Amino acid sequence: MLVRYDEKGNKDIVDFFRPGSVFGEAFYNVFLNSELSVIATKKCKCLLIMYDDVIRKCDPRCKTHETLNNALLNLLFKNTTHLNSRIEVITKRTIREKLHIYFETLSIESFSNRVTIPFSLTDLADFLSVNRSAMMRELKALQEDRIIQKVGKNTYKLLYR
Repeated sequence: MLVRYDEKGNKDIVDFFRPGSVFGEAFYNVFLNSELSVIATKKCKCLLIMYDDVIRKCDPRCKTHETLNNALLNLLFKNTTHLNSRIEVITKRTIREKLHIYFETLSIESFSNRVTIPFSLTDLADFLSVNRSAMMRELKALQEDRIIQKVGKNTYKLLYR
């Protein structure tokens, strides 16, 4: 995950990465806030690609560079779509709206009305930029209103789908 700590030590989860995700200066301006950190919560591998290696071709007909550039453009498109979804979530005004659109996004991505939050509830609060206690109250209210049903540790069933 991509994390930012402010001057008071508050943590914001700027982004959450899944296998195949892309991160780097092309997506987040590191010059605006040098406090961004990438934290691996599970064992993973990262591929470092230098800008010059992508731009400079060894041969004008190099199939490797053509394949690499096509793959990078595809990843750029996916990342842009992902970031647009993230903006959609964090710009909602209430915690209920943020939770609702976040669950909806997970549901669409998984093609299921069962969604699993990919991190802890504390991290979810940081990801949504909300107070954890208030978020927990809202999750309980969503369950009481029969909008969601908790079916596992971090798994919920969307009852309105």
